[in-house]
Amino acid sequence: MCRYFFSLTVVFFCCSALAQNSKPIKIRIDTLQNKYLPTGIRIGTDVLTLIRSRDNSFKGWEINVDTDFYRYFFTVDYGYWATDQLLGNGNYKNSGTYLRIGTDVNFLLKDPDKNMFFLGLRYGISSFRESVKYSNAASYTGFGSTSTELSNESVSGNWIEVTSGLRVQMFSGFWMGMNARLKFAPSVSGGTKLLPYDMPGYGLAEEAPYWGFNYQLFWRIPLPKFKKKGASNAIK
Repeated sequence: MCRYFFSLTVVFFCCSALAQNSKPIKIRIDTLQNKYLPTGIRIGTDVLTLIRSRDNSFKGWEINVDTDFYRYFFTVDYGYWATDQLLGNGNYKNSGTYLRIGTDVNFLLKDPDKNMFFLGLRYGISSFRESVKYSNAASYTGFGSTSTELSNESVSGNWIEVTSGLRVQMFSGFWMGMNARLKFAPSVSGGTKLLPYDMPGYGLAEEAPYWGFNYQLFWRIPLPKFKKKGASNAIK
């Protein structure tokens, strides 16, 4: 009995000593509450589209916008596209707008200048009108050639793109980028008088896949920074 009582006494004093000398164990719990908040918005344009517009057969422009959510970038492209192409015995015209929405994933997370090498996915939609005018040789009738014009007044289409490219900061706020696009799965509707030929934002509607390339200039507008929040708990 005395031995049992002595053992309990030793255990009690040991536990008391450890309790007095031990310090609270603090566990730091970092949250991701602010990790995915955007830090800036880039607004730019496609230089190649502007260069092409110097040709009488094409007129257009494109506005590009993106914003970051950690390594993911939400992107929106909006543009205008009009063509006037000569055919063998006539000409084809179209004009309309297009919109691309998607996401890029940046693989250069540790770059101090926040340069980008990215892969992305886009969904494109287009709304346009088109017409074709051609001549028929009808000399056998004695009236010479006749002219025929067909038009689609309201055509819509959509497609999917896989993108890849670079965006590099040249100096504070100014960026340059190159972007290659693999366009596929085109779909058009509304072609009542003729088969849709050239879809703004995509290209020749009957070709798939279809390659595209952009050379872009951006200006970045920084957003207000939010102070990161953390939480800590102590186990005593």
